[in-house]
Amino acid sequence: MRWTPEGDNSDVEDRRGQTGGRLGGYGPHLGIGGTVVVLLLSVVFHRDFFALLGGGTEPGPAQTVSAPATESPEEGKLVQFVTFVLNDDQRSWERLLPATYGVPYHHAKLVLFRDATQTACGVGQEAMGPFYCPTDEKLYIDLGFYDELRRRFGAPGEFAEAYVIAHELGHHVQKLLGIESRVREAMSANRANANALSVRLELQADCFAGVWGHTTEQRSIVDQNDVREGLNAAAAVGDDRLQRMSKGRVSPDNFTHGTSAQRVGWFKRGLDNGDPKACDTFNGNGIP
Repeated sequence: MRWTPEGDNSDVEDRRGQTGGRLGGYGPHLGIGGTVVVLLLSVVFHRDFFALLGGGTEPGPAQTVSAPATESPEEGKLVQFVTFVLNDDQRSWERLLPATYGVPYHHAKLVLFRDATQTACGVGQEAMGPFYCPTDEKLYIDLGFYDELRRRFGAPGEFAEAYVIAHELGHHVQKLLGIESRVREAMSANRANANALSVRLELQADCFAGVWGHTTEQRSIVDQNDVREGLNAAAAVGDDRLQRMSKGRVSPDNFTHGTSAQRVGWFKRGLDNGDPKACDTFNGNGIP
């Protein structure tokens, strides 16, 4: 990718130096499938289900100590990179959202943390991977996830890393369009259909990530090698692949994000088309 460090980091909240209180070993570390499900429940019902797993009672107020984050040169460069991706993606949606839907765009924040942090959706943990909390409109990421993406999931490359941020920002776009709230209401009304709705929500976020990717192609920020890295990342985090890695078998009824093929397909649709309206994964299936 062709990128330069950004001077504006006003949308980045750095909590990597926070320690203490509830953040040290909060609750159990679940497998990939388990954390996705518990995080989904926490986001949907605005309740900290990790706290319930940790002991059945809500803990007292957290006491945290903040200090300047220590970082290696490599991590410092990664912070500059994710800041560039966040800012570039949000500038794109500042134009796309009003032009496509007549809806104004306002910025999300990106929170960098280590191990665990408080969010308006409960306690965020490194084991969850990156996620978006619609209540506080913030994206959360422990940068150590990128080591996992490269080593465990076999998806290296800067555009693979950018895809992760763009996908989570896609959820912010859904929040601004009212899609997230309508899906949450539909999930509450029909729990049996919750996983299927979650898959559609996640695939749309993949497509929205691809829409931003389309703008980077138009501006020669990425080339075809970069695109392949992004598609590889989408394939790496498909439910079928993750279940096979963690359990040795695939359980389609438990899918919450979509198969590798689905995630690649919708990400590629956004990349090829560049039109957010091409990202209608619901198509009349229960979401007005």
